[in-house]
Amino acid sequence: MARFVLLHSPLLGPLSWRGVAELLGAAGHETATPELPRLVDLDGDYYATLADAAAKGAAGVAEDAILVAHSGAGALVPAVSERLGDNVAGAIFVDAILPHPGRSWFDTAPAEMRQNLRAGAQAGLLPAWHDWWPPGALERLLPDDALRAALVDELGPIPTAYFEEPAPDDALAIPAAYLKLSDSYEDEARLANRQGWPLVRLPLSHLAPISHPDAVALALQGLAERLATQGS
Repeated sequence: MARFVLLHSPLLGPLSWRGVAELLGAAGHETATPELPRLVDLDGDYYATLADAAAKGAAGVAEDAILVAHSGAGALVPAVSERLGDNVAGAIFVDAILPHPGRSWFDTAPAEMRQNLRAGAQAGLLPAWHDWWPPGALERLLPDDALRAALVDELGPIPTAYFEEPAPDDALAIPAAYLKLSDSYEDEARLANRQGWPLVRLPLSHLAPISHPDAVALALQGLAERLATQGS
């Protein structure tokens, strides 16, 4: 049995992991899905506040937990791991950005994306994540109307200050693996591979934890086994 702490992106909500958590639980694994506060409800100090919420939500998971970070949650892994201490055995980054100690999200983003996001801000707020997509794109990723509506219902405007705040100086100090789901994260997957991390590529989409939870759950179990083998 493995123990998984499923961290959703700060730009999304806990629905991201609901289907995967149910499948992992049905397979006999222990899971926790901390609900991170919405960024628009916070007043700065984003990384620390999000890491505190994640660690609190993971408190019920026993030792040897695997942190599983989707998308923007990858930047939180070192801080969450530091808070949980010896209870963490490793991390799996799922189509996720990698930790960037001392640098902001804007520092790591492609110049064109950074410029577009800054141009779209009004009164210090960016549109909700689903409004970043071109017309019809989200419908293609999530054809199920009910799932798509539930995803959108969890979203809200995003403070630009979140993207400007430097991440804590904590470096990743635990074994890690990478699960790549979309071409947008090929650079991260290659870097993970160069660092010797176990790597799985599933040609699905960034929202595969919602649209294809069975495939993602199976891949997570396999990567957890490989991390356990490395640590033994």
